[in-house]
Amino acid sequence: MIIKSLKLKDYRNYDLLNIEFDKATNIFYGDNAQGKTNILEAVYMSGTTKSHRGTKDRDLIKFDCDESHIETIIEKNGVPFQIDMHLKKNSPKGIAINRIPIRKATELFGLMNFVFFSPEDLNIIKNGPSERRRFMDLELSQLDRVYLKDLASYNRIVNQRNKLLKDVYFQNDLIDTLDVWDMQLVTYGERIIARRKKFIEEVNEIIADIHFRLTGGKERIRLSYESGCGAFSLEEAVARNREKDIRTKSTSAGPHRDDICFYVSDIDIRRFGSQGQQRTAALSLKMSEIELVKMIIKDTPVLLLDDVLSELDKNRQNYLLDSIHDIQTLITCTGMDEFVNHRFAINKIFHVQAGHVTNEN
Repeated sequence: MIIKSLKLKDYRNYDLLNIEFDKATNIFYGDNAQGKTNILEAVYMSGTTKSHRGTKDRDLIKFDCDESHIETIIEKNGVPFQIDMHLKKNSPKGIAINRIPIRKATELFGLMNFVFFSPEDLNIIKNGPSERRRFMDLELSQLDRVYLKDLASYNRIVNQRNKLLKDVYFQNDLIDTLDVWDMQLVTYGERIIARRKKFIEEVNEIIADIHFRLTGGKERIRLSYESGCGAFSLEEAVARNREKDIRTKSTSAGPHRDDICFYVSDIDIRRFGSQGQQRTAALSLKMSEIELVKMIIKDTPVLLLDDVLSELDKNRQNYLLDSIHDIQTLITCTGMDEFVNHRFAINKIFHVQAGHVTNEN
């Protein structure tokens, strides 16, 4: 799969932009705050309907404009697809595939597959569990439509249950209605947990060798899924925590509270690993994500590297760059020196300055 072109109108700091990509390596360079990341964000939006930064649609629209348009042409198995996305300030986004509107945004998922790698991802090990859950959810949502639907249903149920818990606090006779929401929460929650555990098993089959090579054969890594329910099933945990939930007015058990553990030599490096260990594990995780997507979709994803090479030492830079020669890659950076010095094959170079993009080759 490759992205052939991108058109933007009134998106972020772009009035009008039209880019044709090379099927291999595309470099976008320029000073900070010029709009490089906005290009990668728009590409990611066109395949997932969401900003990788979690930004709301209305905030993606250019200042003083009421709507924005993203048009992406992709090629998958030799077949071209046009994806149009209209972002509006006061109504839901509109999406069309080959000029035919789709009713649900979920219909778009699976058509394109991305691996987005930013400097923030290097802190996924040391930061809070919400970022690790988000990593699982973003990747699984691209790979598994059933998971995406289950996750949307689960999040809606948790929100409704939390609202009810607040109401129960002031109106105790509503407590009997909790049973209905608890049953649904357990049903969807167990599906999500089962799929996440399978995902961790799939990652483990790939990440061990990658991490072993990255550390020069010094370390072996293993991931495990950490359920907040402990030794109890989700159904048991929800029942045991009911009184606590009513007091705190929030749902305390479920996949929205779970985490991933990262073990090196049986040491939990989230808590006891050095910064170097944590960053190497994060790189191993992202490299594993690329290989896992290849394995599942029987095709290559598009790799989006947002100013991440400047955060890696030369050995890790080289390992990453040597591993992506067969993948269409969009890379942002502040200067060209890091690529020239490494004699990295560059197919297209774009200079980004104040919302204007110039093709330099």
